[in-house]
Amino acid sequence: MLKFKLLLWALTKLLQRTIKNNPGCANYVKGKELTFQMQTLAGVGRHFTIKNGAIKSASGLTKSPQFTMTFRDAAKGFAILSAKDGKEAFLGALRDEDLVIKGDFVEVMWFQGLTEYLQHKKQQGI
Repeated sequence: MLKFKLLLWALTKLLQRTIKNNPGCANYVKGKELTFQMQTLAGVGRHFTIKNGAIKSASGLTKSPQFTMTFRDAAKGFAILSAKDGKEAFLGALRDEDLVIKGDFVEVMWFQGLTEYLQHKKQQGI
């Protein structure tokens, strides 16, 4: 459970750094307003807010996210989010129902676009 919580916190920090250091990413989030959360079935999670070109997060859940990613448990969430081949892990998790996504799928796709900026850094060895 602790590794999952730490990973969600680290995701915020990584996104903040990427927005700050990558003009393309900064432009991608510019003008965007979005609140979403990642959680376990047991209700452990973190919510994220993108507003005014920045991302913030807080421990716990929010009442009205635009979408929610719910993982079967913390171990599955950690494994999926930290997988080297993120897209394959996500698709497999959706197929196996280890991950359920509810809410605005247009916003989910936008978020996937945001995570591409993180993948780009990984591929460059940064």
